[in-house]
Amino acid sequence: MEFHLLPILAFLSLALVASHADISPELYWKTVLPNSPMPKAVKDLLQPDVLEDKSTSVNVGKGGVNVDAGKGKPGGGTHVNVGGKGVGVNTGKPDKRTSVGVGKGGVSVSTGHKGKPVYVGDLHPGMKMNLHFTQTSNGATFLSRQAAKSTPFSSDKLPEIFNQFSVKPGSVEAEIMQNTIKECEDPGIKGEQKYCATSLESMIDFSTSKLGKSVQAISTEVKKGTKMQTYTIAAGVKQMAADKSVVCHKQNYPYAVFYCHATQTTRAYMVPLEGADGTKAKAAAVCHTDTSAWNPKHLAFQVLKVKPGTVPICHFLPEDHIVWVPNKKTGE
Repeated sequence: MEFHLLPILAFLSLALVASHADISPELYWKTVLPNSPMPKAVKDLLQPDVLEDKSTSVNVGKGGVNVDAGKGKPGGGTHVNVGGKGVGVNTGKPDKRTSVGVGKGGVSVSTGHKGKPVYVGDLHPGMKMNLHFTQTSNGATFLSRQAAKSTPFSSDKLPEIFNQFSVKPGSVEAEIMQNTIKECEDPGIKGEQKYCATSLESMIDFSTSKLGKSVQAISTEVKKGTKMQTYTIAAGVKQMAADKSVVCHKQNYPYAVFYCHATQTTRAYMVPLEGADGTKAKAAAVCHTDTSAWNPKHLAFQVLKVKPGTVPICHFLPEDHIVWVPNKKTGE
């Protein structure tokens, strides 16, 4: 999907000037979280290396800014679903590798000829599954908190938003932006607290308000570009502290917006993976231990033939999604 955003050049220039008058997002991180390393997913949104990333091109010229996530084709290239309905599913013949795409985004996991299903069960070494790590990769980077606060982000401001970014009402771009805002405004499910962060600073504030300031942020990291292939879980699966976390999913929008939700019933893991072609990855995975409040018609339940609240549902996250977890206490 392409966003042709003529005014965004001038807008982002003003945002950069404004950010110098305020503390930068990177300095805010170092100030609030001095002992928490910044994950690659965050660094990439502060200083994206677009010249070396063949999957995402950002062209600046007389026509404005053209952000193309793919090989010049709308919808092509690196992409994950943006909606809250999960990804498509094709499981083929159910077996130990059956997987189901759950929730907002996630990597493609397939046991059939096509589709993007997810894995449910334990994450034990030696398990094999077909994975294709993907990113939203729409070229959108963080605004400073000051710039984000001065930029409208609500359904009742849509005409102003479309005008600011030169997006034609009724266009595909307008529909994507409208859906992102609507999803941010919709109520969360029972047992979760949700928040849409329009800046890195606001993401930090929300996460630390739910977990405390002794936290760490983790994200999936893949050594090189990947294709759909068989991955094996290697030794060293690490469960993060506690059963509470804040998971933040990058949305499709002209600048970086993250849909974050805090829950007390999610376990987070870092899972070492080795691909059939030798690719190594450290994947962030979350397991939902209580799905009793989920819609019984959710794709995961239909494919796995289980009912809400009966089994944990686990899935990996794309490279540009972030999981916040409390640090382990001494002795744990």
